[in-house]
Amino acid sequence: MEYEQGVETIVATPHFYAHHASVNHFLEKRQKAYDRLQNAIAETGGSPVSQMKIIPGAEVYYFSGMGSAAEIPKLCVADTHTILVEMPFEQWTDAVYRDLKALIEKQHLNVVLVHIERYPEFQKSMSTWDRIFGELPVTAQINTGSFLKKGGLFTRDKKRKFALNWMEAHPGTILGSDAHNITSRCPNIGAGRAVIEKQAGAEILRAADEAAEKLLTPANRI
Repeated sequence: MEYEQGVETIVATPHFYAHHASVNHFLEKRQKAYDRLQNAIAETGGSPVSQMKIIPGAEVYYFSGMGSAAEIPKLCVADTHTILVEMPFEQWTDAVYRDLKALIEKQHLNVVLVHIERYPEFQKSMSTWDRIFGELPVTAQINTGSFLKKGGLFTRDKKRKFALNWMEAHPGTILGSDAHNITSRCPNIGAGRAVIEKQAGAEILRAADEAAEKLLTPANRI
């Protein structure tokens, strides 16, 4: 389904929760899953899908002190300095800000905050939100389902409006499908991009693609 929607590269992002598993255990489990996937692709007998590039990554749920956690860089996307962080679904605090700042300034990572359209409703005060996006060189990511009227589990009219407004105001925001299955959370990158191009213009998509390409460049620090 991804291939049919024009996708050439997939960043696979299993969830990492520090309170559930160690980094090394997570990486071992991920490698086994990645090997099984590659074997399954090889068995397709050279179909066009076999030409797609699949990059191992992780969606790292925020935890207190992650800015100074020594093993966090191991969770970056493949051989890049890019880490995908899922933020807490609660009021963001100064401690959250300091952890993100440490990831950037002390651990020298490119920080991507994933599916940012899900967090505003938890912010009674936007002060920390404004500091994070105003002062830190973080990259925002939005799921393409958020642009669709029937985009899946987390689709809401308010989120669609937020997503389009954000993309227009923040060129360089990157996109993801957040695909988990082929039913309730299926690949929708093609449909989402079509809406963005119609509503915000092709230039917004180009900026998103260029930003993603930079983040996936090995050893590149933004």
